[in-house]
Amino acid sequence: MFQKTIIITGSTASGKSDLAIELARVYHGEIISADSRQVYRGMDIGSGKVTKREQKLAKHHLLDVANPNENYNITHFLRDAKKATLDIKKRGKVPIVCGGTGFWIQAFIEETSFPKVEPNRELREKLALISTEKLFQMLKQKDPVRAETIDRKNKVRLIRALEIIEALGSVPELPSLLPEKTKNFLIIALTPSYEILRENIKIRLQKRLKKGMISEVKKLHADGLSYKKLEAFGLEYRYISLYLQKKLPREKMEEELFYEICHYAKRQLTWLRRMETLGADIHWITDPKEAFLLVSKEA
Repeated sequence: MFQKTIIITGSTASGKSDLAIELARVYHGEIISADSRQVYRGMDIGSGKVTKREQKLAKHHLLDVANPNENYNITHFLRDAKKATLDIKKRGKVPIVCGGTGFWIQAFIEETSFPKVEPNRELREKLALISTEKLFQMLKQKDPVRAETIDRKNKVRLIRALEIIEALGSVPELPSLLPEKTKNFLIIALTPSYEILRENIKIRLQKRLKKGMISEVKKLHADGLSYKKLEAFGLEYRYISLYLQKKLPREKMEEELFYEICHYAKRQLTWLRRMETLGADIHWITDPKEAFLLVSKEA
């Protein structure tokens, strides 16, 4: 049996999910999703969640485990991912963690625990009066590392980051224990060239729109999810919400969304490179076939 936990990460639209499924089929694995939006029910097309057919090809964990109105955060993920990993190993299978939420993946590898920070209503109301641009500058001053990877246009996440800093008095840092911790993991980052990635993003965006991504956001709103909450999920959910509120014309929405997804892909790679500087042994590949060679060498 393959002893290590496999991590499949990389930028959005790089082909992580397809690779994870193929590895799971070959090496008797099960997949644990490390995607901060795929945990929510009803958020399928916009989050790039694998289809029911694909889920039959390999068992998946941590999909559709929360209602979009709930707050499923890093502490919930660490609890559930650990439980799933132990269950998979107990049954003699290989855990394969797949996703592009770098913060979640790094915390999972290091078995990090986080102090609980309760919502500060007074502070939130105060910060809500400040522009998104100003909030980002405030965060950049207090925590330049977090500012590098956060969605600078996501006001909800900016406020939460500042709220945590205010509560703890300092920025919680992930410890630099990666060289010690990563010996139990095979970390594979799928990173096609930027030109190929941009084309993948462009094609994927058009496919999702044709598949009914706008209708998905309409349904989420009709089912009680506010536009403010939808916008907080970022990217597809934010820009389609702005379009549905007539704050952006269709063409402008698609144009800005494409740009933001490309920018997000860069932020994902920034986080992975930071992990590497902390000591993570990351295997960077451009061709999915390289992953099978890496796994076979470790087997």
